[in-house]
Amino acid sequence: MPITYVSTRYMNNFNNFNFVIHSMFLQANAEEFDTHIILLDLQSPSNHALLVVNIIVRKEFIQDKRRTIVKNSEEEARFIKELTSRVRHIDMTNISDCKTLERTTQKFIAITEKLWIKYSKCVNITKYSKIW
Repeated sequence: MPITYVSTRYMNNFNNFNFVIHSMFLQANAEEFDTHIILLDLQSPSNHALLVVNIIVRKEFIQDKRRTIVKNSEEEARFIKELTSRVRHIDMTNISDCKTLERTTQKFIAITEKLWIKYSKCVNITKYSKIW
């Protein structure tokens, strides 16, 4: 990240050098930070000036549900058993080109997704949810 050096003092009173401007460190050229304004007309007697920063907040989808199979559960055992059984029936003997490899991979994905929906359950994501 590039560092932009700026003055640490904002001078509007050259008779008094003992005043403070509070610093706010922002990432240079970040889209989130549109503009900033120093409001000198609201300056306090202690020579503090307000710094106003516009921050754009974008609407974002936050996933709050996911599908899961409980570790070491009966569902996990049945999922693995049925997946193993069905994968054995995929013909992998003549994978000699990319097209055949792609078709074989798509069959594996379709089987896995179908079984995942069959054996998994939908749960709410909370701050206590495990990431694995």
